[in-house]
Amino acid sequence: MRGSFKLGRIAGIEIGVHYTWLLAFFLIAWSLAQGFFPQQYPGWTVTTYWITGAISAILLFVSVLLHELAHSMVATARGMRVQGITLFIFGGVSNIETEPEKPGVEFLMSVVGPLTSLVLAGVFWAIQQAVADRSSPPAALLYYLMLINALLAAFNIIPGFPLDGGRVLRSIIWGATGSLTKATNVAATTGRIFGWALIAYGFFTLLSGNFLNGIWIAFIGWFLSSAADSSRQEVTMQQHLSGMRVNEVMNTAPECVNQNATVESLVRESFIQHGLRAAPICVDGQLTGIVTLTDVRKIPQENWSQTSVSAVMTRSPLYTVKQDDDLNTAVKLLAQHGLNQVPVLDDKRLVGLLSRADVIRFLQLSRELGMKPKATPPGKMGA
Repeated sequence: MRGSFKLGRIAGIEIGVHYTWLLAFFLIAWSLAQGFFPQQYPGWTVTTYWITGAISAILLFVSVLLHELAHSMVATARGMRVQGITLFIFGGVSNIETEPEKPGVEFLMSVVGPLTSLVLAGVFWAIQQAVADRSSPPAALLYYLMLINALLAAFNIIPGFPLDGGRVLRSIIWGATGSLTKATNVAATTGRIFGWALIAYGFFTLLSGNFLNGIWIAFIGWFLSSAADSSRQEVTMQQHLSGMRVNEVMNTAPECVNQNATVESLVRESFIQHGLRAAPICVDGQLTGIVTLTDVRKIPQENWSQTSVSAVMTRSPLYTVKQDDDLNTAVKLLAQHGLNQVPVLDDKRLVGLLSRADVIRFLQLSRELGMKPKATPPGKMGA
């Protein structure tokens, strides 16, 4: 996820934190220090409320991380590669690169998250029972963690996509009908209805005078509704791209630029005249790099005529695909790395260039012609 910084690795899985987590941390700590703990445990000092609130907010996200790790560990055990886990304002997300091909695998991957939260709730409750002073900050902290993990489990099991419960629902419908598209449409519709309900409840709460909670609930509802619709559109796109190969959509005559050419000639002859956003750099037909609009923007315009393409081109990391690769795989590569185009190779020789525009053009054309997909795509699974 863009805008994230890395914390480290757990069991080989990269853990990151999105900048929006900082806002969530402050809001949660503030609401606990100013609302929950003073109401439940009067008589503490202001400092104690804030320290307990801050620790609680951190441990809440640790709980979310364990929830996501459960998803990721099951995925890894099933042979799927997990790119990483990112904590952000709404909790956490597991980026699982490969997809479950059977509904049973998706069911297991989905249900393990809420089960983990339930187990954590039980653990915190058991520890809290051993604390002698139930009104002390440690006891209050444990009570909050027990309560919030139980709520996380209950919230996530709601059968609305993309929540875990929605994925469980999708896996059941998928298994019963054999249609991933139908299952996704049903689960996504349920997710959107649930999102709209949260938005309505959030506005009701806001009008009742609880401004912060109302805005927060409505915002979560909007996020869930948008995510459900995006998931439905993604599966529809995968269906249209299924069975297609890169060489069926790519630009088969990409313009190779000499690495000794100037940036000015590249801009005028390739970017302006031909409408390109990137140009591959080749030596004897073999790809050595690629230069994009982003690369050129790093150089002041007055220096374009004195700067060679080789000085600004991207050599590493250089993402490429093969001409017989599945088109869905190539699209995923573009999305994961924020690329607008990717070179297509055949035994290290450049044979094409695949861009987002090429994919969009194919999707528009296939829909206008009513073209049917060549094959049914594998299941899409996130955490």
